[in-house]
Amino acid sequence: MKVNFKKELETASRGMIMIHDPHRLIKLIVRMIVNKFELKHAAMLLFEPESDAYVLSVSRGHKSARVPQEITRLNSESPLIRLFRQKQFKDLTLERNAIVTDDLNQMIWRETIVQHTQGAKELLHKVDAQMQVLRASACVPSYYQKKLMAILLLGRKQTGEPFDQEELDFFSALASDAAMAIRNAQLFERLKKEAERNRRQFIQMIIVLSSAIEAKDSYTHGHTERVTSYALAIARQMVSNGSAKFPENFFENLYISSLLHDIGKIGVPEAILNKAGELNKEEYEIMKQHPAKGVEIVKPLNLPVECLQGIMSHHESFDGSGYPEGLKGDQIPIFAAIIAVADAFDAMTSTRPYRQSMNPHRAMEELETNSGIQFHPAVIQAMRQLYAGGKILDRF
Repeated sequence: MKVNFKKELETASRGMIMIHDPHRLIKLIVRMIVNKFELKHAAMLLFEPESDAYVLSVSRGHKSARVPQEITRLNSESPLIRLFRQKQFKDLTLERNAIVTDDLNQMIWRETIVQHTQGAKELLHKVDAQMQVLRASACVPSYYQKKLMAILLLGRKQTGEPFDQEELDFFSALASDAAMAIRNAQLFERLKKEAERNRRQFIQMIIVLSSAIEAKDSYTHGHTERVTSYALAIARQMVSNGSAKFPENFFENLYISSLLHDIGKIGVPEAILNKAGELNKEEYEIMKQHPAKGVEIVKPLNLPVECLQGIMSHHESFDGSGYPEGLKGDQIPIFAAIIAVADAFDAMTSTRPYRQSMNPHRAMEELETNSGIQFHPAVIQAMRQLYAGGKILDRF
């Protein structure tokens, strides 16, 4: 059966970001792998921070082929864990993005590996034995910010054919997206509990969640924090110059909305986020989905409607040419209109994969030129006053 790897990865990634229960998420991944690749079984070991161990979370496939139930956890000294966690051994898996039982015998006797890494031969022997006990034909690591989050255990195919490199690359990409999704699902669980106990701690967890996109998109480091700072300054200036009056909870909600405005990019493939050139039409359409995805992602947090509006509508344009809904003028929520200006200014003055940063004076000219076209005039007025007063130039 021919598998469209790109399509399957995009479908899986879209599904993963909408699930906030880690166990359900892993079940979805494992079931998909077993069915699509016709494996005898598959399973996943998930990291449990409290015990520094990897726990068997889900096992699917034929009952006779599943990972034995009595094998529930591997500690940090387990051969398989050492192979994927310890720096001196991780290079052994780079060639295929996985460890495959069919390769182990050759690897054990390969002189370059044995000489390069002291203890590699002994460790690989132990890994081979452990994989046999786990009934795994291949093991694929899943990392989040260089930390081993999980291990995907793959049984043999029903046909008995070995895994080819294209399949292993797919499993590796899937494992990478899964690590991000699992981490976010864990954060959501914590967020909901913290929200019930303490609003202040809830805000701190929002900050952690907002940083998740920066872990995926290396070029947006600091972007969220700066956009939030600019947005709050603009809103305060609008109150100061008399162009707006905001209720008491406005600034807290704007703070949350600004922090989370790009959270939907978690569902955008890294290849698109970090592309060195301009996006093609298909890629741009995928990128344009991130506001709506962001709203779906944060729905379980029961945020105020204003926060959702800021996330959904921060790419709308004053003349109606924006997305995703083509809102126009005062149809655009003021939360979104403020974030749009803050976001555009930071984007223009930051280096991106496809261009160098723009001089802040030139960026302000662009904002002014597009006042009443792309941006809300009252928001631009406040931004102009802030810039003229030197209140947003600290980073330059």
